[in-house]
Amino acid sequence: MKRFAIALVGGLFTILTIVHAQTPDRSKPPQSGPPPVLKLPAIQKRMLTNGLPVWIVERHEVPVVHVNLVVLSGTGDDPAGKFGVANLTASMLTEGAGSRSALAIADAVDFLGADLDANSGSDQSAVRLNVPVARLAEALTVMADVALRPTFPDAELARLKAQRITGVIQARDNPEAIGQLGFARVVYGTTHRYGTALTGTAQTIQAFTVSDVRAFYASAYQPGNAALIVVGDVTPARVMPLLETNFGKWRPTGQPVPHNLLRTEPERQPRQVYIIDKPGAPQSQVRIGWVGVPRSTPDYFPITVMNTVLGGSFSSRLNLNLREKHGYTYGAQSQFDMRLGAGPFVASAGVQTDKTADALKEFFAELEAIKQAVPADELARAKHYVSLRYPLGFETTGNIATRLEQALVYRLPDDYFSTYVQKIESVTGADVQRVAQKYVQPARFAVVIAGDRSAIEPTIQSLGLGPIKIMTIDDVFGPPPTVGK
Repeated sequence: MKRFAIALVGGLFTILTIVHAQTPDRSKPPQSGPPPVLKLPAIQKRMLTNGLPVWIVERHEVPVVHVNLVVLSGTGDDPAGKFGVANLTASMLTEGAGSRSALAIADAVDFLGADLDANSGSDQSAVRLNVPVARLAEALTVMADVALRPTFPDAELARLKAQRITGVIQARDNPEAIGQLGFARVVYGTTHRYGTALTGTAQTIQAFTVSDVRAFYASAYQPGNAALIVVGDVTPARVMPLLETNFGKWRPTGQPVPHNLLRTEPERQPRQVYIIDKPGAPQSQVRIGWVGVPRSTPDYFPITVMNTVLGGSFSSRLNLNLREKHGYTYGAQSQFDMRLGAGPFVASAGVQTDKTADALKEFFAELEAIKQAVPADELARAKHYVSLRYPLGFETTGNIATRLEQALVYRLPDDYFSTYVQKIESVTGADVQRVAQKYVQPARFAVVIAGDRSAIEPTIQSLGLGPIKIMTIDDVFGPPPTVGK
């Protein structure tokens, strides 16, 4: 018994010693480890007999496959006077195709346990299929109908137009939507495509006809203006015959619509404040910025790190200042929206109405401060934040397919993904300061605030930020839509 007691005491002493040795050091934050190495399967590039490129990435962990047909035309390529037609065209693809109605397409997709959707962004449109690999052959026939043989029924077009008009009516009463579109309107104007919502205006939406949709489809949806991306539990030997059967007979119907790359970007002007009056708004939606850079900028990596410091993460300067320190907002951020053309740079937040002027002072304090040298420890945290998060964007077949779309649309080099972390980590403090001084110019930014003019104008005026122009909801959205038209 005595031996047992001695052994028990000895064992407890050993356990306590181990526990004590494992007690974390709470005197300083834990250090992040080295960025993980991203190991991706090779992109196997093939081509169908009609010249349609095919990119294949094998992922055999789960028996599913993602197939994306990417069309290299998007809302940025809408013709003048037809803003919104690319978005409407993509939405119409699943509303009737081949011999199937919209309901028949939905039933067929559900029966296969698949997901099939079509949509458009600024620089591309896409039809995307996610399906168990055992049902791939059947699902591709439905996808090919949707992509190559849409019927564009009049009744479905009328329904989608009505939905979009309802969305415009709702947006006119939403301060966040008012601030977002109002900023685009101020920076780009009404004739530049980036100054109008992806879905267009109430006036363009109401005017669209089936002929408009068919015309955009015929010019953009062509094998010479598209590519297939396949990611999942497949091999080229198995999937290429299926793709050839369904897409190999697709033929061009003319010259593809050229990308609208000759957009005239607005020149920078001295800072001006725009108040979009929304009486009774409980918050002020603040947007500060101007035209940024295209995705092709050689400064992509320094800008990414710089913006992470400024407003691209929860621990960024803007968020720590306006949210954590002052409590003016639930969140403040900044973003460079990089597209084929130069998209906007914008710093934004929804702030308490009675703190609007105070929030503006803090915004401009941070926008000026980012042009100074960033401390080494803050720079290292920002780079690690980007690097450590990067592999999360490759976890699923859908994630990888989305990344490949970006590589296709923006013509990124084949080693782009494997060298991304290395290029982020090689950004220096001098790089960050250089791009901040070049692209962050607060004295020439537009300041757009959607809020209650009567409550915020006097205190904003006292800041002396620049001339104040008052705008209405109609200045942002155009005349109210005619309900029922």
